[in-house]
Amino acid sequence: MKRVFDITVVLVTAALWGPLLIMLGVGVAAIMGRPVFFRQARAGLGGEPFVLIKFRTMREGPGTDAERLTRFGRFLRASSLDELPELLLVLRGAMSLVGPRPLLMAYLPRYSPEQARRHEVRPGITGWAQINGRNTLGWEERFALDVWYVDHRSLWLDIKILGLTVGRVLRREGISAEGHVSMPEFMGSEEGHGVDGAYHG
Repeated sequence: MKRVFDITVVLVTAALWGPLLIMLGVGVAAIMGRPVFFRQARAGLGGEPFVLIKFRTMREGPGTDAERLTRFGRFLRASSLDELPELLLVLRGAMSLVGPRPLLMAYLPRYSPEQARRHEVRPGITGWAQINGRNTLGWEERFALDVWYVDHRSLWLDIKILGLTVGRVLRREGISAEGHVSMPEFMGSEEGHGVDGAYHG
């Protein structure tokens, strides 16, 4: 039922997001040049890798993420429009509309067994953690919310999350953690680990 729901919603709304996808792609190409898309291997269902696709928001070259983030890229992130190409991944079956956000493959050995349960479902464009704090949450809290979703998932919960996501996006809430463009790197659950670098979620 969840897969049928995902495909139906994406196809029914294609007349809205399809032209926008093309216009934003042209905008990225004109302002930042090629490549238009940011591609990165992420962990999907069962921890299997897939290639995540987003609109590129940073210029290429040296510098920190904050320094390379362009003004247009900042707009795309604040409005969550950089995520729009992921609708194509929903059609392909690599992602769902709702589920835990797909994270880096390097994180797989860093999860506790309980945290790893987030991979029991397809990753989502939005999720329970996204409407409850998004990138302002700590990793432990975020993973606890992901696992809660796995245990309580239902079609009605997905509909609720999608509805609440619209409000969060319009209010531009939870876009980045304090002091980071998005989220600090997850280094594992053991106390004493530091963070280094940022996660483009």
